[in-house]
Amino acid sequence: MANLCLLRKDKMGFKFEKLIIWQKAMDLAEEIQELSKKFSNEEVYNLTSQIRRAADSIALNIAEGSIGQTNPEQGRFIGYALRSLAEVVTCLYKAKRRKYIEDSEFDKLYSECFNLLNMIIGFKKSIK
Repeated sequence: MANLCLLRKDKMGFKFEKLIIWQKAMDLAEEIQELSKKFSNEEVYNLTSQIRRAADSIALNIAEGSIGQTNPEQGRFIGYALRSLAEVVTCLYKAKRRKYIEDSEFDKLYSECFNLLNMIIGFKKSIK
């Protein structure tokens, strides 16, 4: 996982940078980026592109929802982040079925996705 100490330590910064769900989503996207380098070259415009975009979309939606949004609007963007997370998990299943990743890699990332899912759901409930 990426070092969370890379976040700004001064008083400036965006609200979303302080959100653990955003930090975890950023870390997950980097792991997915590295993992997807193992995929077949045939997948570059298919599964590779899809899983990378979906993983990036999680943090992007969390960030977008936190900037000047009402609670219902923020909840909508959190919903988009959850959908992107489900897309990542589905892509992980596809990668496993196509034998691009080992069971141990799948299990590790699946667990991280499941933990992030629960954190995002908890956050969504807290903003209602």
